Amino acid sequence: MSKTTAHNTNLHIKPKAVVLLSGGLDSSTTLAIASAEGFDCYVMSFRYGQRNKYELKCAMNIAKSLDVKHHTIIDIDLRIFGGSALTSDIDVPKVVSHTEISDSIPITYVPARNTIFLSYALAWSEVLGADAIFIGVNAIDYSGYPDCRPEYIKTYQTLANLATQTGVEGKTKLKIQTPLIDKTKAEIIQIGSALGVDYSRTLSCYDPDSEGRACGKCDSCHLRRKGFEDAGIPDPTRYIEG
Repeated sequence: MSKTTAHNTNLHIKPKAVVLLSGGLDSSTTLAIASAEGFDCYVMSFRYGQRNKYELKCAMNIAKSLDVKHHTIIDIDLRIFGGSALTSDIDVPKVVSHTEISDSIPITYVPARNTIFLSYALAWSEVLGADAIFIGVNAIDYSGYPDCRPEYIKTYQTLANLATQTGVEGKTKLKIQTPLIDKTKAEIIQIGSALGVDYSRTLSCYDPDSEGRACGKCDSCHLRRKGFEDAGIPDPTRYIEG
């Protein structure tokens, strides 16, 4: 093969990205964006002791529908720490409407969850030689989690490039991509719909029933329902009340 031919072949090598996928609306949209931007997507989900067992089924379905390069599910157990309604025997708060959602950090916050998830993604990205990690954090229509804020992501990106061989040697400067961080839920749904995301395959609820139907009353359900209403797109979510 001539040098010219080899050079032209290399032009078609796609960049790699590790994408964190929970099976919810935001992370599924983020995966679709990463794919549309031309990345080979290596997807990572977590079985971390969450009470909601259906989100991983959703993550697997979404990963298959978007034809990712590889999907891995990591087993860790955050139940040993407790402190969250998502991982311990604490009732998930329910409200009548999205206007009642508190500004304080809710009990559904899982301590250090995004830091833990990003650390696993960082390790995989270094092995893969990935250029980016995509995470679907949002600082507009969200439940107030501290590890979804722009200042947190900026700081973690600095840490990532200080803590890895590739960053220190200057081989790759990793970018933490947060394409949804300044989007409303309606904007996210519109973006995802345009990219062909099947939102009926996703689950955002913190407290689904045994059939995987959304409760319709937790913070996440209210934000999701309002997002579809504001976007003018029918909500395909299966809610308990029908």
